[in-house]
Amino acid sequence: MHALRDDTYGRICELMYGAIGLSLNPSKKPLVSSRLAPRIQKLGMDGFEDYLSLITSDTDGGEFQMAVDLLTTNETYFFREPAHYDLLEQELARTRPRKLSVWSAASSFGDEAYSTAMLLSDQQQLGRIGSDWSILGTDISDRVLRSAMEAVYPEDRLRNVSPERLKRYCLRGEGPYEGLISLHPKVREHVRFGQLNLCKPIEDIGPFDVIFLRNVLIYFDAQTKREVVDRVLTQLKPGGLFFIGTAEGRVPCNTPLQSLAPGAFRKAAA
Repeated sequence: MHALRDDTYGRICELMYGAIGLSLNPSKKPLVSSRLAPRIQKLGMDGFEDYLSLITSDTDGGEFQMAVDLLTTNETYFFREPAHYDLLEQELARTRPRKLSVWSAASSFGDEAYSTAMLLSDQQQLGRIGSDWSILGTDISDRVLRSAMEAVYPEDRLRNVSPERLKRYCLRGEGPYEGLISLHPKVREHVRFGQLNLCKPIEDIGPFDVIFLRNVLIYFDAQTKREVVDRVLTQLKPGGLFFIGTAEGRVPCNTPLQSLAPGAFRKAAA
């Protein structure tokens, strides 16, 4: 198979930026090549030019979505950045809401959404929140959403889950499923998933009390980051909590926010 040419890479970058806001600089060329090459070989194509022609055609057979999946999926695991969950727990202990709605806006394989569900289940049992709570997980990747709905994970992805929570909320696989863990229905029943492109207008899916938008802004340029964050924050209630990845720097937006901790903010009251 031919190597990825600079001009072809440039056209792939333009396509991804225009469609999903994905910002790819020249340094990402080896990454793009390594992620797409196995797929191109599997399809029996000669090279990246043929693949680009396919994903830009009206009869791509869903291949454009496959390319998006390959280029945007990153590592995730349960209770990533635990300080955010600690802060959320403290907030719930203080406010004791009877009803709660959470949005995991870049949910990937569902680790974040189900981590939050475990925490909220605990809070409900402690009487700190009511039973009327729900979590919406969205992502642009159809493949990761299908996996999230199955709610089956390798054990290593749950390495930060406490033994108590593992016992309460997880079922260990046996025989051919050894090494896998599935989530208990009492956690799954509060979580739903749907496909959403953060770079497009968002229908009225809120309002939410808490929004997680973590480890996705790294894919966007400065202008797109600002647009995405402001768009997402329209769905957050005044006074609601907003989380981004702690390594993603200062939150870029026009919406007034109060900083609570690294990557954690409160939307200003109306």
